[in-house]
Amino acid sequence: MTKIVFMGTPAFSAPVLRMLVEEGYDVISVVTQPDRPVGRKKVLTPTPVKEEALRLGLPVYQPEKLRNPDELQQVLDMEPDLIVTAAFGQILPSALLEAPKLGAINVHASLLPAYRGGAPIHQAIIDGQTETGITIMYMVDRLDAGDIISQITVPIEKQDHTGSMFDKLSVAGTELLKATLPSIIDGTNPRTPQDEELVTYARNISREQEQIDWTRSATAIYNQVRGLHPWPVAYTTFNEANMKIWWAEEISSRKSGKPGEVIELTEDSIVVQTGDGVLAIKDLQPAGKKRMAAKDYLKGPKIQAGDLFE
Repeated sequence: MTKIVFMGTPAFSAPVLRMLVEEGYDVISVVTQPDRPVGRKKVLTPTPVKEEALRLGLPVYQPEKLRNPDELQQVLDMEPDLIVTAAFGQILPSALLEAPKLGAINVHASLLPAYRGGAPIHQAIIDGQTETGITIMYMVDRLDAGDIISQITVPIEKQDHTGSMFDKLSVAGTELLKATLPSIIDGTNPRTPQDEELVTYARNISREQEQIDWTRSATAIYNQVRGLHPWPVAYTTFNEANMKIWWAEEISSRKSGKPGEVIELTEDSIVVQTGDGVLAIKDLQPAGKKRMAAKDYLKGPKIQAGDLFE
């Protein structure tokens, strides 16, 4: 039986691991990121993949960096026939990619060669794309540059955000891998080199990408808000303090003001002028406070028409 080492970290990856076990594959070990402090109280928390692996009774290995020779050797000593990764979060060294006789494959959340990198779902939504997908690919010692084995397209609806697309793409990736694995194991799968002229990148989200520029269009800002929802969340500045904008909606309005100006307060929203169009803030988090609906924030005398977000 083919010996598989699975590598993954977030909730996106857990259903992929579960499918491998349910389909009867021999998952000899699960490799995931170390437990990290989470939340204000910095509680040491296992990754979702670790939790799933323990539930399934699988051994777990949590290297800090696989490029460390000692930690790399721990995986090489497992002698896998195939490595399957899904949002693992570390670059695998060449020695590891070349060791399994069937190679190393990755479940990547974009239609490669578009959106190579660590934030393909975020970036596709920020860019206003109407579709994305899953690529099953061979891994090489270059960022998401290996040959394509199979792909599936998944629509991005107008109300979708990064959280909802993570869920949709996790399901799609699990099903695509389930359909693709038999051909990989028996050696009949296709291999299609990526067209380097079509490559785009989706680097990990920077702090600069999180800040709203109100001179941009309402559509662009809406895409930014949903592309950063529910993490890491877009923000703006109000009264010299940061305010997170968890959700907003484009609305039709003929009113006009300066970009970032509050032009209307409704029962459940703060209506803001952008560089082109109007945005209604529905869900926010003032500095030092909890997330709240705009209608709750508006119960106090905190904001009025004419105020400015920066």
